[in-house]
Amino acid sequence: MFTGIIESLGVVKSITKDQENVHFTIESDITNELKIDQSVAHNGVCLTVVDIQNRDYVVTAIKETLVKTNLHSLKIDDVVNLERAMKLGERLDGHIVQGHVDTTGVCIGKEDEEGSTLFTFTYSSQNDITIEKGSITVNGVSLTVVNSKRSEFSVAIIPYTLEHTMFKNLQIDDSVNLEFDVIGKYVAKLFANNR
Repeated sequence: MFTGIIESLGVVKSITKDQENVHFTIESDITNELKIDQSVAHNGVCLTVVDIQNRDYVVTAIKETLVKTNLHSLKIDDVVNLERAMKLGERLDGHIVQGHVDTTGVCIGKEDEEGSTLFTFTYSSQNDITIEKGSITVNGVSLTVVNSKRSEFSVAIIPYTLEHTMFKNLQIDDSVNLEFDVIGKYVAKLFANNR
């Protein structure tokens, strides 16, 4: 379980294919605080630490994860958002995030809003479950939805979040991981089952 509040940025140092799996070596300031078998969200995808060497650690993504997320498009020197699993009893500053990506989206707009940056994303999904002022996780970042439309939404990023997450590098046509609000997903499922 995560909160969507990014702790640190990591840099992809190597990518190794092993049959259908891919091992990512990540350099990060939080590596010395990690341990093997620990869960860490990478752009919102929960992965398990399998090796640690100095400032680098290794996580493995299976075929299913690579198909359903944007991790398959990572390259050497790409920057990723990192968050360790939430501790029980800690303050929940973002919202409840599972680290299970629902779908990917594409950035179709980036506008300066005189103090914030408005990013617009499109996605294809059978269930349209974003709502105005509802929660959404974009590449692991807990955000509030604005301008919710069918298969499209926007989020306003404050300067601090822009500077301290991978949003500073995000461009139009880039792919992002999306995790919809867990409560919204349950409500949408209940309505779909009662039709």
